[in-house]
Amino acid sequence: MSRTVWTVLGVIAAVVIAWVLVDVVFSVVWFLVKAVIVLIVAAVVFFVLRALVRPSDRDSVGR
Repeated sequence: MSRTVWTVLGVIAAVVIAWVLVDVVFSVVWFLVKAVIVLIVAAVVFFVLRALVRPSDRDSVGR
């Protein structure tokens, strides 16, 4: 009977540890995905802003 109790406790501990590990892994993966999305959006915004500012500079230099 004591073996059964240890088996049940082991299964419960394994499930709790797996739950925590999966939660941590998904949190890290979601953070990385958000960071990549932010970098892509920031690059797009940077190039759009640069494109909006550049034409007036080029026109004044050409004249």
